[in-house]
Amino acid sequence: MGPKRSDDANAFDAPHRWIAAPVCGYDRRMSPASPRLDDLPESMTWDELASLPAELATQIELHEGRVVIVRSGPPRHQRFYRRMANALEACARSDMRRASDSCWQVDVETNVFFADKSDFRTPDFLVYHCLNSGDQDIWSRDVVLVGEVLSPANTHAGIESKKAKYASAGIPWYWEADLDGDAISTIRAYALELSAELPDGVTPLRSRNYILVDEWSQDAAPGVEAHLPFPIKIPWAELAF
Repeated sequence: MGPKRSDDANAFDAPHRWIAAPVCGYDRRMSPASPRLDDLPESMTWDELASLPAELATQIELHEGRVVIVRSGPPRHQRFYRRMANALEACARSDMRRASDSCWQVDVETNVFFADKSDFRTPDFLVYHCLNSGDQDIWSRDVVLVGEVLSPANTHAGIESKKAKYASAGIPWYWEADLDGDAISTIRAYALELSAELPDGVTPLRSRNYILVDEWSQDAAPGVEAHLPFPIKIPWAELAF
């Protein structure tokens, strides 16, 4: 079930005023440190989200101010995207040693902001240009690759919506990975397509879209190999569970 607004219409008029259902006849008012997902309003500002306890705030994305609950995947899901990020970081560092003008950062589960801080997504792993300060926010204009590890909880509509958001922001690369039990089955790379040629009278639903440009599976390739956004070569052994 998604987030719902409290029955008290003014529950969010004052900062941190969270309302919980009565327990055994006692109207228990929750402190700022103890709100629950079911107590959240349908929309929030970034400042309101930042005031929540970290363990709660990390389960939330803001989609143009709308509260969207993002459930954590199983441990194997997190294990894979950490290993994917580690492998990408090794390739990025090799590129930085070869080209002094290259500077890349690789992270996991980091917010990527779009027009403002009320609109962000949190990809499983991402590559972005180095920032001047380690505590700066990451904006979509700085990001060159975002990646998602798919799980049974993902829906086709949800994934397509996320891809469309990344594409509309102009992020050049989108990667996604499928897991089969405790093993990686497939990794796909999508590139941003800007100038599709369509028949006369046909217009695309979105001005920017991703197209599938590469696909690797354990039974058909020795590993992942690509030349953009920097030379990438990752043997399957580096991604093994």
